[in-house]
Amino acid sequence: MSNYYDTLMKDVRFVEGLNACMNCGVCTAICPAAAFYDYDPRKIVIAVQTKDDDEIEKLLKSETIWYCGECLSCKTRCPRGNTPAYVIMALRTLSQQLGFFTESEKGRQQFALKRTVGDNIFEYGYCVAAYAMKPELHPEQGPVWKYVIENARDVFERLGGKYDEYGGGPMRKIPEDVRDELIRIFEVSGGTELFDDIERHSKAKAKEMGLETGDKGIDNPYFMEVYTKDSGGHHC
Repeated sequence: MSNYYDTLMKDVRFVEGLNACMNCGVCTAICPAAAFYDYDPRKIVIAVQTKDDDEIEKLLKSETIWYCGECLSCKTRCPRGNTPAYVIMALRTLSQQLGFFTESEKGRQQFALKRTVGDNIFEYGYCVAAYAMKPELHPEQGPVWKYVIENARDVFERLGGKYDEYGGGPMRKIPEDVRDELIRIFEVSGGTELFDDIERHSKAKAKEMGLETGDKGIDNPYFMEVYTKDSGGHHC
């Protein structure tokens, strides 16, 4: 594909997010991610505004576009009404569609997100379902997840909720017809197609790396590679 700029212009987020950057740097000054990562939203907007395919492709294959936390602090401060976070949303989607996300360490983590958060939505109706979590994969939480999983049913039931059962309250089991409706929303909005793109390109990358992905789930070598890999070179 060539002419990435014109392709990005078909994304409403890109159109809404990019007006006329005057290179003032206010977005970078307010950006929380810029304080921790090797990340500068001002430079991203400048690179995109060149309309140069080589520069934009570098972004699509880079670590940089995956550092944004999408907090939209940049939107609140830009004197020209730009929203770099919207621009980055559009760049991420194009990177996923073209498979360029597999060229960066942070980008490859999209596979892990799809196999966890993405698949959880379809299977449980939740982005995060406590009963689907594996505490050993979240050492940063200490004993919290293990305690939640072991005690959640008792706690929720004492509070009048239903835990992984049909009824009312948080963490209740979502009826099948509601989950079917969620799936249809993803299909109509293009979400399912994007998930398929992530799977397809990730499997190609895994094959290149000599790793297996399996058809679903997280118990496979490629998932653990992208989930745990950290070169340590992402921070300032």
